[in-house]
Amino acid sequence: MAVQEARQGVGGGAQGGPRSAHGGGCTCGDCPHGARAGHRQAVAAFLLKRDGFAVGEGLPAGVAHSATASRQWVSEELTQSAELVAERARAEGEAWLASLWRRTAITVWGLVVVLLLAQALTAIGAGWTTARTAGLLAALVLAGALTAASWFHRARGGALAPVIGEDHRLSTSRAVAVGWVLFVAYAVLVLVGRLAAASGHTERDALISGLELARGAGVVSVLAVVCGIAVLVRRVVGLRVLGQRLQKVRADRPRASDLLTDDAGRGTFADIQYVVISAVALLFAAVRLARRPDQLPDLPWGLAVVVLVSAGTYLAGKYAEGGRPVIHSVVRAREAGDLDGPIRTGDDIEIRGAGFVPPGAQTADRLSRTVVRIGAVNVRVPLVPVTGGFSNPADAVLTVPVPVDVEPGRVVVQVVTATGVETNRYEIEVTE
Repeated sequence: MAVQEARQGVGGGAQGGPRSAHGGGCTCGDCPHGARAGHRQAVAAFLLKRDGFAVGEGLPAGVAHSATASRQWVSEELTQSAELVAERARAEGEAWLASLWRRTAITVWGLVVVLLLAQALTAIGAGWTTARTAGLLAALVLAGALTAASWFHRARGGALAPVIGEDHRLSTSRAVAVGWVLFVAYAVLVLVGRLAAASGHTERDALISGLELARGAGVVSVLAVVCGIAVLVRRVVGLRVLGQRLQKVRADRPRASDLLTDDAGRGTFADIQYVVISAVALLFAAVRLARRPDQLPDLPWGLAVVVLVSAGTYLAGKYAEGGRPVIHSVVRAREAGDLDGPIRTGDDIEIRGAGFVPPGAQTADRLSRTVVRIGAVNVRVPLVPVTGGFSNPADAVLTVPVPVDVEPGRVVVQVVTATGVETNRYEIEVTE
């Protein structure tokens, strides 16, 4: 789609209509179409340029004779284009986030309508009861509160603002905790509605006894643990980032897939099992509440323990993820036909290790921030394009030239990743 837009960019802009009204410079206020179109056009132009450079197209004659000069020129060109793409991506993310509060409000009220329809269908033959009225009123109260919260936080994602982490992604631990908090609040509101409508002392006493800890110990225990996990995970991640034991890259905007994947978009077992088991337990508790609306859902201890084990697994996964980048070795890069020899100024060196590209930093604008410190000289890692991506920098291998400003002798090599984390110091010998 992006490539097609790039190829049709000239013709589409001249035709006018909706496409020209919502181009990259759209001035429609809060309209997100302009930011989206501008981002797509920038991405399309970048992809065409990258793939063209990958096959040797577009190189000026002045640098085509030198492999080093052409590589440096291509890297600079791609870096400038990548900065434009990143700027457009941030603009699109802000516009999308500002419009999200309306979608969350519509979704919340849509769920209220679904609840009303379900109650109306199940009331056929059985009749309308006080519990159904209390359930509907509780849903209206929660929907009103969430809509108000969406309005007040409309610039930060609406009702989803509490579950968006500092890295601009949806937080799995917060999402699970919010789900349990909303469910318990709904269950209590149902009991409040029934208690307000009760006329006899016996019925009121029975409803009050439904709030006793013995009835809802499983739900209360799960609620306490998942809320504690949400707070603890934020603390753990923050400390690991400050201690440079975890690399976090800010996302352009939150996505639903963030709940099940890591920062690089790969599915993670710890997150998936936590979400799935919590969703199943919530579904079971909702059915118990529908069957027994006169008390807190009596979540069986067996199922509660399963949720607690799942939460512990998720927390252990947060402790285990990440790690500092490390240099294992540095060798002289050798092309076909070159003679073996020591590292000299002007030669390319190959740095082998792990963790040079943080999860979520695979875009060109972030790859271009990778720096190798050779002695007192900071060397930008050049972007080397291949069809569909980049061969340099890579997570396990970096290739950079040794500048002429590096003094001969023993010098220290360090890699500084896109997040600013430094690797260990590795000494090499540079000869004249």
